[in-house]
Amino acid sequence: MGLGKTLQAIAVLVRSMETGAVQEEGNSRGGQQLSLFGERVSQHTSLIVVPASLIHNWQNECRRFAPGLKVYSYVGIQRDRELTGFPSCDVILSTYHTVRQDIEKLSTYHFHYIILDESQMIKNPSSKLYQSMIELHSEHKLVLTGTPIENSLTDLWSQINFVNPGLLGTLNFFKKSFVQPIERKKDADREERLKELINPFILRRTKKEVARELPPVYEQIRYCNMSEDQRKLYEEEKSIARNSILENLEEVGLEKSSFMVLQALTRLRQIANHPAMVEEINGIESGKFTEVYRDIESVISEGHKALIFSSFVKHLDLFRERLDADGLSYSYLTGSVRQKDREKAVSAFQLNDDCRLFLISLKAGGVGLNLTAADYVFILDPWWNPAVEMQALNRAHRIGQENNIFLYRFISIDTIEEKIHHLQERKLELAETLITSNNPLRDLTEKELVELFT
Repeated sequence: MGLGKTLQAIAVLVRSMETGAVQEEGNSRGGQQLSLFGERVSQHTSLIVVPASLIHNWQNECRRFAPGLKVYSYVGIQRDRELTGFPSCDVILSTYHTVRQDIEKLSTYHFHYIILDESQMIKNPSSKLYQSMIELHSEHKLVLTGTPIENSLTDLWSQINFVNPGLLGTLNFFKKSFVQPIERKKDADREERLKELINPFILRRTKKEVARELPPVYEQIRYCNMSEDQRKLYEEEKSIARNSILENLEEVGLEKSSFMVLQALTRLRQIANHPAMVEEINGIESGKFTEVYRDIESVISEGHKALIFSSFVKHLDLFRERLDADGLSYSYLTGSVRQKDREKAVSAFQLNDDCRLFLISLKAGGVGLNLTAADYVFILDPWWNPAVEMQALNRAHRIGQENNIFLYRFISIDTIEEKIHHLQERKLELAETLITSNNPLRDLTEKELVELFT
């Protein structure tokens, strides 16, 4: 969220190290443990697990705010899997992928703190990633996230259970006692009970509380007309999808039709954005693409900088091709970009006045990045998850931002995008609480589902 979670966690580690050093000196004056090489051996080695894209950010923040911490990055194929250097370090930085790979070794080490950054990464309790994390051992555990709940209250259970095993009972108990009553029946008493259980273990920081000086955000929905050929194609595809789904619903029911529905929704979304995103379709222009590019040119001409987010890499690549053809400078970040190139892309956008655009996939760049050089944020293809969109916005609207932020969500008129937007407004109660569910598709009736394709 850009409210200093990283800095706060570093401060906790520094304070813990200082307190531990004083206690050691008092207990055994001059008796610090030394390694074979005569170096101080830390009694408080902590592990910080982060998405791969944030390793560089944590390194920089530790170097900047706590230069006294000895930090080791346990990543890459050259890492020492014997863990021999761990005792002489204060902080071990690693990635979720690396920890999962090396869990057999890492689970034998007892850390002082284990901190999971962007802890929604372990939201699936049946995943190998979650199972690996709960095998780790430490005296203290922390999780950091701006979106503790992305899809369901089950996301919250996974993270709380890592920090405080058993607090919320077993997963089955939690689902029966809280998830079903709150998400399906809107049971206010159960919601209040859940708040009472978890609040003592949560430090929640909001922008209103922490960063009152942050400039305002001005949000706008930009409705875009499809081109004539694009609209014709969309209506044809929608008709085909509707007929297939109705037939499937009749044969196998709603639950077993979910995969077909997802495929149809995705294809219609792609056509609504740009027909060229569908592999077999060529030569049809996109009304949204034309309008977005017009706004891009306006942003550049007025000396502003913009973050351009999409959940489809192909969508970003279409803009990339046009920018290359026009000779315009930009940064680019998707999951396929290597770590060192990510760092270059961020630095270029932040420091280079000629680089005014940053094309970013939501999955690869929706968290952790500090991009305060931007004062415009474009969401090219809004969908049902507002938490993900807010994470994208918070790449720019964070501590250090001095300019007003303009957030544009681009929606193609009379398409699945617009229907989901209205459905979202009707179905969601976005209260200022951790206990929210932000997936409007979860409780759709068969009738509501069919209406999406009419």
